[in-house]
Amino acid sequence: MINSKSKTPVRTPCMALAGSVWLAILFCLTFSTAQAQTFTVIRAFTNKGDAAYPYRALLLDQNGVFYGTTTGGGSYDYGAVFQLNPDGKDKVLHSFWGLDGISPYSTLIRDKYGNFYGTTYDGGTAEGGACFHGCGTVFKLEPSGKLVVLYVFTGGSDGGQPQAGLVMDISGNLYGTTTIGGDLNCRYGWGCGVVFKLGLDGHETVLHAFSGQPDGWYPTGELVPAKKGGFYGVTWFGGDADYGTIYKITSTGKVTVLYSFQGLSTGEYPNGPIVRDSRGNFYGTTTNGGTQNYGTVFKIDSHGNETVLHSFTGAPDGYAPYASVTLDNQGNLYGVTIWGGSSTGCGTIFKVDGSGNETVLYSFAGTTDGSEPQGRLILDTAGNLYGTAPGGGDPSCRYGGCGTVFKLAP
Repeated sequence: MINSKSKTPVRTPCMALAGSVWLAILFCLTFSTAQAQTFTVIRAFTNKGDAAYPYRALLLDQNGVFYGTTTGGGSYDYGAVFQLNPDGKDKVLHSFWGLDGISPYSTLIRDKYGNFYGTTYDGGTAEGGACFHGCGTVFKLEPSGKLVVLYVFTGGSDGGQPQAGLVMDISGNLYGTTTIGGDLNCRYGWGCGVVFKLGLDGHETVLHAFSGQPDGWYPTGELVPAKKGGFYGVTWFGGDADYGTIYKITSTGKVTVLYSFQGLSTGEYPNGPIVRDSRGNFYGTTTNGGTQNYGTVFKIDSHGNETVLHSFTGAPDGYAPYASVTLDNQGNLYGVTIWGGSSTGCGTIFKVDGSGNETVLYSFAGTTDGSEPQGRLILDTAGNLYGTAPGGGDPSCRYGGCGTVFKLAP
């Protein structure tokens, strides 16, 4: 189900029943209406000159314009950076071609000058080198459309294959994580990943190389700035029981493990980025674990005590949340699951309130609406939720659709 080497879910049919596609669509529409939610597909990608397969969260500007990355599409089918207007018209801002990167899984950030920054999982070097297809890049995309490769990872002590996006400090330095590299005595020579700092001059500093125990390995999701400096982060594996950790890293690279997942009912394989409220509580999801081993939504207080707010059961609430949650001003959490939900099993959008009560807001049919959502939702001031799904959408696109960008209105 989950490829532990790449952490990328194995793409499988959403368990749709033969001859039941229209029944599934009717189910989703009926379910959506029952929950007083309005689901809209803003864009169904076609891979005919545009982007394809969006995996991560969107960036929304003050004009209602979205920006994001896709792992496929573009001119060379190596991935793209796209712009999407509220009316659904999209534009490819950059098509990756290999030496500038391949397969950007990351979210984007933007500076005050309009430059975008992100990472690619592969590429940067010639085919057949380290990591087989290159170990990934950090890039800057200028408003003119010019892309500058700020750094090319080697897969060695500097790290490699970043999946998460970046954060920027007031001096313009970038911070992020890689899933491999660092300490090459870890993970049979692959390395357990690093936390890095990158100046805009391209100078990289490894702040921490993960060792597996007790700090964790395979960091996921973006780093989250701490109020008094440093960052909070998540590893998918490692820790006391090898089920993942939540950690804090200082600006000098000192790492403190705040929580180590124990597996089973407490959750397994947490997803970043972690969410923190004003009281110092952390919130997130685990892909597995819980009462049915279908994943959890959890809370960890400032003293390191965990509460499982919800354990997923597969139907109708979903299975395997692969993205973290979004927190609103009332303490409600919103997220997605890759699988489960309706009879098609193509994923859900859910809400969990502060008391742990879960509501399914939408259940994907796996057809024109999208399937297997894996990116964190974003929430606007009107209470609308926006997200991406890497599957479904335009049925003329290969592999059952090139993915969608969607909106769920209250």
